Amino acid sequence: MESVLRQSKAMCPFLNKTSTTALRALSTTSRHASPGGGSMSNLTKIAARCPVMGSAMKTAKARVMGAGSVAALRAFSGKANTGRAMLHTSRPVEAKIEEPPFAHEMYGKKHPARVHKNAVKFDYEGFYNAELEKKHKDKSYRYFNNINRLAKEFPQAHMADKGERVTVWCSNDYLGMGRNPEVLKTMHETLDEYGAGAGGTRNISGHNQHAVQLEAQVAKLHAKEAALVFTSCYVANDTTLATLCSKLPDCVIFSDSLNHASMIQGIRHSGAKKIVFKHNDLADLEAKLSALPAETPRIIAFESVYSMCGSIGPIEGICDLAERYGALTFLDEVHAVGMYGPHGAGVAEHLDYEAHLAGRPRGTIMDRVDIITGTLGKAYGCVGGYIAGSSKFVDTIRSLAPGFIFTTSLPPATMAGATAAIDYQMNYQGDRRLQQLHTRAVKASLADRDIPVIPNPSHIIPVLVGNAALAKKASDLLLEKHGIYVQSINYPTVPVGQERLRITPTPGHVKEYRDHLVDALDDVFVELNIPRTPAWAAKGGFIGVGEPAAVPVEPLWTDAQLDVEDAVKDIKKTMKTGGVMEALLERERVRVAAAAA
Repeated sequence: MESVLRQSKAMCPFLNKTSTTALRALSTTSRHASPGGGSMSNLTKIAARCPVMGSAMKTAKARVMGAGSVAALRAFSGKANTGRAMLHTSRPVEAKIEEPPFAHEMYGKKHPARVHKNAVKFDYEGFYNAELEKKHKDKSYRYFNNINRLAKEFPQAHMADKGERVTVWCSNDYLGMGRNPEVLKTMHETLDEYGAGAGGTRNISGHNQHAVQLEAQVAKLHAKEAALVFTSCYVANDTTLATLCSKLPDCVIFSDSLNHASMIQGIRHSGAKKIVFKHNDLADLEAKLSALPAETPRIIAFESVYSMCGSIGPIEGICDLAERYGALTFLDEVHAVGMYGPHGAGVAEHLDYEAHLAGRPRGTIMDRVDIITGTLGKAYGCVGGYIAGSSKFVDTIRSLAPGFIFTTSLPPATMAGATAAIDYQMNYQGDRRLQQLHTRAVKASLADRDIPVIPNPSHIIPVLVGNAALAKKASDLLLEKHGIYVQSINYPTVPVGQERLRITPTPGHVKEYRDHLVDALDDVFVELNIPRTPAWAAKGGFIGVGEPAAVPVEPLWTDAQLDVEDAVKDIKKTMKTGGVMEALLERERVRVAAAAA
């Protein structure tokens, strides 16, 4: 109904300028009789003056030729009786569908429509085929590989045949928490005691101690008053933006040009005005913010880690602009939670590392962000998404958002496992430190082979290919020839011409796996004649690869934060620079193993 109203307002000047309250008042019955007898609503009288609706009403009246037509129009004008079920069950033996009293007037005696023997039906299968053909032609058709991750051997997995092993190099289970013993133990115990499913939506039968504990843990993680858990962060982003922006009067949303599809969809569903600003461009954002009247509600939606290129959002600068122009900040930390900060709360926490390490979140950048969204399905190894913010904000979304109210809750075991994962990572930094060191090692090795990596300060390793067909062939060749699974990333996930392979190391990708990956990529680049860094440089560079006088991008995690600063100095005294990283990784591996024991 809301969708119909939005469309109607977009087409009709009268509806566009008239408030919902006014429309409701106009829909009440007038004292004046209609020309055909009976009463008529004020809204119906106004509709009769419209050149479009007036003509339609006259046609409808001429067709039905009876007083019943007025009743039908009145039903559409809003003076219908309270809705009730149309299933007639007064007799114990048979049940029948009860038609509305005016159905015959609207559709004719052969309700719902007259069937013509020689009618040409729409070719639905032909439509499907044409749409799929488009995807095949532009090389954006998506293929799914049968990859079955092995909990006891990850990053190893098997394909459809259990004997066919591959190494997974593109999982978003960044820390391998999907196999964490504490998480698995908690989930097994909860599953045995409380069963497989949640039993319904939160307000019906899906609200339980596991939901309460998980939301309290999320709120604590981000130092916010409250949190709300959804079935995924796609749903959390879509539902929250759609609800909040549709309720705020005349709201305008400022969206980063590289925002995730879930935010784009939520903005679209809200019906609010959207203004896109250039990726991470604070000057462009400010110019657009300043163009609006001061009293206009506005939301800045952006991410901390952009997952396909690995860039980091300018969170502090955006908070400064939001405070200056009276905007809310909506920060997606999906690819950062668990990965950054002393407690794994994300990049916003990481930017004030020492303050959060000392337990002083007030006044920090994370504290200044109004709304934080995150996932339980990546670095935490489970499934689900969430929002965190003020208690009033969270309660508003809980009370108004259809995407939350009418969705079955996550199962108890899933929520208990997610709570255990967050707790584990809040109190242990070994996994994310080792992951960062493995990322550095892979990036360095690929650079030595001139394999083009789009530069960034995060844990994402985007290998530029620049052609959809080549990217797909490279992915297939890695899998079939080398037993390495890396999915190709094509349009619409990335723009045409920026196709890539997206690599994500984990703590489990030890030297043996890393060497195998680099050798395999080198071989594939040779076999498929994929451009390397010098080739991009000869063209003047492209999206950071081979660009002249490019400044090296420093990792977000510093040596001091990784607790390797002194170790690097000691190792360099005794060996060549090239062996520093491997020695450092071995030292960290031993530390992690000791801590786990």
